[in-house]
Parts: sequence; C-alpha cells; structure tokens
Amino acid sequence: MSSVIGILLDRKTYLGILRKQTGYEHIDYYNQAAVELGMIPFYMCLKHVKTKSALGLCFENQKYTLKRMPIPKVIHNRAMTLSPTSQQKLQAIAKISQVFNGQNRHDKLYIHRLLRASTESSAFLPHAMKYSRENLVKAMSRYVSFFVKPTNSSVGKGVLKVSVMPDQIWQVWWSNQLPRQLAEQQTIDFIDEKVNGQSYLIQETIPLSMYEGRPYDLRVSVQRGDKGQWGVTGIAGKVAADGRHVTNLAKGGEAVRCEKLFLNNGFDPVVKRKQVEEAALQIAESLSLQIPSISDVGMDMGIDHQGAIWLIEVNGRDQRYQYKHLNLNKTFYRTYETPMLYAKYLLSK
Repeated sequence: MSSVIGILLDRKTYLGILRKQTGYEHIDYYNQAAVELGMIPFYMCLKHVKTKSALGLCFENQKYTLKRMPIPKVIHNRAMTLSPTSQQKLQAIAKISQVFNGQNRHDKLYIHRLLRASTESSAFLPHAMKYSRENLVKAMSRYVSFFVKPTNSSVGKGVLKVSVMPDQIWQVWWSNQLPRQLAEQQTIDFIDEKVNGQSYLIQETIPLSMYEGRPYDLRVSVQRGDKGQWGVTGIAGKVAADGRHVTNLAKGGEAVRCEKLFLNNGFDPVVKRKQVEEAALQIAESLSLQIPSISDVGMDMGIDHQGAIWLIEVNGRDQRYQYKHLNLNKTFYRTYETPMLYAKYLLSK
C-alpha cells in the first residue's frame, strides 16, 4: 500500500489510542492531515515490530483496525528510543524504510559541538563546556551566572542555576527548592554531589528578556514540509514561574504569545519574529548536514536585553502543546500536518 505512512509511538501512547489517552500526542490531528493528503496512517510501537512487518493500528474509513502489515516505506518516529535494544531495532527498521527523526533525543553537548563548527550557527551559541569539577571551578572564575544541566534530559529535569553574589557567596537554584546561598567550596561540593558522575554540561546564562519580572524564552517549532525544506511552523513564548530558573511549562512556566512578549520589551514583533525564524532555520540547516534524518525539532531560543538571539537547546521530540495552551489551534494542527506533508514528499521520491 503505497499511501501508508508509519507513525512510531512509545508503547504507552500506542496502547492509549483506542482509549483516547495519548498524553501530549494529538493523534486525531495526524488522522485529519492524513485523510486530507490521501494517506493512511499506521500506528506502531517497537514491541510489535518484526523483521519485515509490524502489528499496528491502521486508521482508514474513520476507524482503527488492528492488523499486521509490511513495514511502511516511510516512518515518522515519535518514540523515545533510549535503550540499546530499542536503538538497534530502530536502526534495523531504517535499513528497509525511510525513518525520519530516527534519533530524537540529542546529547546537548554533541549538538553544541556540531553547531560550534558552523560559522553561521556558532553566533547563536552561549559559551558551554563539558561538566567536570575542574571546569566548574573555571566557570566560577569566568561567569557571573551559569547553568549546570544534564546533557540528555528534557522538561528542565536536573538543571541547576548558579549565580555569584557579593563577598564570593554563590546562590544555587536546584529543583523546586528555594535558592541556597553557599560559600565557594560548599557550592562546588553541592553541585558535584548532584551531578554524581552523570553527563552534564556547563552553559553560561543568557541575560534573558523579562516579562512581568520573570525571564522568558521561546519554543520554535522547526519542521521539514512538503518539498523537504525546513520551515518554522510556530513560535510560542514560555515565561518562568515566580522565583523559578527554568521556563518549561512542565515546571510551572506560563505560555504567552511571542508578539505580546516582543511588544512588552520594545521589540518590533514582525521584525523580531522574522529574525528568530531566520536564526532557527540556519541552525536547522547546519544540524541536518550532520544528522540527515533530523526533520522535526523544537528549539528553545532566548532573546537578551539588547535583542540578540541565542540558542538554548534543541529538542528532538517537540511536544507542541504550548500552542494548545495559547489557543493557537491552526498552528497546533500544522505542527502535525507538516510532518505528514514531509512523509508524502518522501513517498513520492
């Protein structure tokens, strides 16, 4: 069946389709886009995939049918494949199918190094280095404020913020706790204990623009579409909760329309949005030269007090729900339609 598009989901999401309990995934939008494009979505999870076929849910004639089908020629990966077993299985599928966004959890330090090598994209990067106790001491001598964050996690988990105060006292934010004030050696010991040998990086703090006294950044959805070219599908602002050091909605952040944030800071909303889009597209182009399957990402980007644009991190599996919070329903739908347009383009090649 040449019009079948595979959509690979986490097992929990896949099992929730018939119960309409799919968490952040708005499966109905995939179905709607597929019907409009004359395609048949076939939902799978790795557990039910064999060498050349998969048991999955086929959406056709407005209903789901459980059936075993050949591995589709094109697959949009929305599953988090972190274990070696799942990665091997995904690689095996990729040998007989075009899997886009195959690897969708990208090590932050690896992405930083790829972009640092690009003349055009490196301008958007804050200083960053691999975490070590020695590099922590260096950071404390160089920066007035910096983040220590896991290289391989999402939604703001495990992130520490460190800022210098008068008399060589350091303020450290950790988890949901109130910031603690520590002497230099106490700070080093505290952070080292939290890192506990895991893979972390140190990233200089961007002096983010503020909204109502709280820092904000932007989630920029950058996706390949109908001609295989990159485009920006949507931009949404994320404002940190009072006293918090991360803007993630999962950590109490608030979604605010980017135009409102730009106006609040005296930026021309049309000009600033265009600048953000151009930066995001440049970064996506740079990354896709090194990671060919990358095609659907959510970039966290910041704007400093002078209006300069910075890349904070790249999320390989954008959850997209910020548009739902903002009632940007057309944009929310387009974040599902665009990968399907790209899938149709790949099928036609």
